Formats: sequence, C-alpha cells, structure tokens
Amino acid sequence: MAYQPAMVPPKKSKRTLFIVLGVVLAICCSGGVLGGFFLFRAVQEATGPARSTAETFAEAIVDRDYPAAYRQLCTRVRDRVSEADFTRQQSSQPEFTGYDITGLNVSNNNGRVSGSTTIRFTPAVGTNVTQSFPMVKEDGEWRICE
Repeated sequence: MAYQPAMVPPKKSKRTLFIVLGVVLAICCSGGVLGGFFLFRAVQEATGPARSTAETFAEAIVDRDYPAAYRQLCTRVRDRVSEADFTRQQSSQPEFTGYDITGLNVSNNNGRVSGSTTIRFTPAVGTNVTQSFPMVKEDGEWRICE
C-alpha cells in the first residue's frame, strides 16, 4: 500500500466533468428552445389577425371582388368613400394576378393599437406595384385605413 497524504483530494474523473457540463448544456438549450417558442407564439398572436386582414384585402383586390375589399376598410374611409366609388376607383386600376405581403408592423403606443402592411401586387402586364397601407384596430378587428 502506498502512502497518500491526508490533505490531497482524491482525483475526479473527466467523465464526471463531462456529465455535469452535458446536463448544464441540455438545460440551457431547452430553455432557449422554449423561450424561442413562446416568443414566436407571442409575435404570431400579435400579428396573425392583422396579417389575415391584409391577406383578405389583397386577395379581394386580385380577385376584383371590390365589395369584399371594401369590407376590410376602416370606418373613417368607408364614411368618406362609398362602396360604389371605391369599386369605380379600383376597377380603373390594372388587373393584378397575385400579391405578396412584404411587410407587416403592429404597435401599441399608450393603449392605441395600430399597424401597417406593405403589399406587392403582381400585375398582368408591367412591373410590380408596391403599396403601404395603414391599419387600425376597430371593435377588436383589424382594418385597412388608407
């Protein structure tokens, strides 16, 4: 038997160190994944309804269903422009074959919720047309308020 001084701590294996590091790393990664998931869900819940309104409006414009597009407008615009005038104005525009929502912002400033969307329309002939539309929340529903 070899002499071992009482003050020397026993050797710890590298295996224990790697196990501890692995557990810590797994906990950190799990926390990051969960945090990212909940952040994604929060953003989805905030922008999902606004995106739905923008898509409904853009699809109606592309389909030339102007009454459906008119229903997506805010009260202030509908009070200023009749459905017949809106239809007449939109009918004079070029025909679109598709669209992409290239931007969507939602903000809450002192309890006033607003937003904006940018839509790129693809015309049947010519170059793409990109338009930005302000959005407001009225009676719990998002509306285009150009």
